[in-house]
Amino acid sequence: MDLVKKVGLNIDWYLFLATIPLLGAGLVTMNSFVGESIFFERQIIWILIGFGVFFLASLVDWRFLRRTWVSVLLFLVSTGLLITLFVAGQVTKGAISWFDFGAFSLQPSDPIKIFLIIILAKYFSRRHVEIANFRHLLVSGFYALTIFLLVLLQPDFGSAIIIFMIWLGLVLVSGISKKHLFLVLLVGLLSMVLLWSFVFVPYQKDRILTFLNPLTDTSGAGYNALQSTIAVGSGQLTGKGIGYGTQSRLEFLPEYETDFVFAAFSEEWGFIGVIILFSLFGVLFWRILLSALHGATNFEILFGLGVSIFLISHFIIHVGMNIGLLPVTGTTVPFLSYGGSHIVTEFLALGILMGMRRYGKAYHKEDTKNEFLGVERMIGN
Repeated sequence: MDLVKKVGLNIDWYLFLATIPLLGAGLVTMNSFVGESIFFERQIIWILIGFGVFFLASLVDWRFLRRTWVSVLLFLVSTGLLITLFVAGQVTKGAISWFDFGAFSLQPSDPIKIFLIIILAKYFSRRHVEIANFRHLLVSGFYALTIFLLVLLQPDFGSAIIIFMIWLGLVLVSGISKKHLFLVLLVGLLSMVLLWSFVFVPYQKDRILTFLNPLTDTSGAGYNALQSTIAVGSGQLTGKGIGYGTQSRLEFLPEYETDFVFAAFSEEWGFIGVIILFSLFGVLFWRILLSALHGATNFEILFGLGVSIFLISHFIIHVGMNIGLLPVTGTTVPFLSYGGSHIVTEFLALGILMGMRRYGKAYHKEDTKNEFLGVERMIGN
């Protein structure tokens, strides 16, 4: 009973309960088109494991993550795992992104996103007084770039983009000089212009253009994007009903359990269902940000903000990809898509956040604005 009480005191139940209908929506969607779905059964197992990870993580005192050796170890583990993939990884659809253990597979790029959040939160939290120094932009960029390149070489462009977004988001909220950030981004943009003008050959340019706008090649690379936008639009106001999504049932829409689960859901539930889905994600993101503002130190605040950036980036990129506004990158949507690695990783991130609530500060409304913008806490502690 004491353990149950201890767990209950740490948990933001609004946050946890917001995940339940999201998980349910994913289960219903992936089970709508077949009599017996192996994805449905496996997803239930991963959800139960995710719940266990969430509640166990909420009991841990995570203050040890502030120590330098932890960040160094996580960086070495991250790079080691990604390098090992090229030797012992399983090739799936042309990408070496998974370790195959027989009974289950592991995609290391998922937990490594959490490792990167911890590494960057640690780095920025220790340097808030001199954060405007250009050196910190370069050092933090080195950590993120190393992981980014190793993921990109698999190739896993979707995860690489999320890793970049985590770095960029934490750079923006940490207080680093925006002039320095603009300079780095300008150099990157100029590099792409030079590559486009003098290095890339015509067929490479065609591939990039098709990637950026897949609907220009609807019979080839843009086929998936076309079928996804058709599925979303055909849902109209109230949807076609559970199990009556023709794009998915007739197998026009590929990967409806993972990369295009939002499109499959939209076709069945329509605009009204999408509004409800967005509202649930809104509650989830709001509660994560609120927990971040309760952080005991800069590290906990930055970690919470990093988790929100991580999940929001997944959500925006997945939805944008499904409605034809963003390139198809194979990005899952939190709690909705099939997959054990990302489900367990997401619950681990939330569980760590709940564990940090145990020693978080009291919430003061008058401090919310300054803390959210990273002003008082970044220069005043």
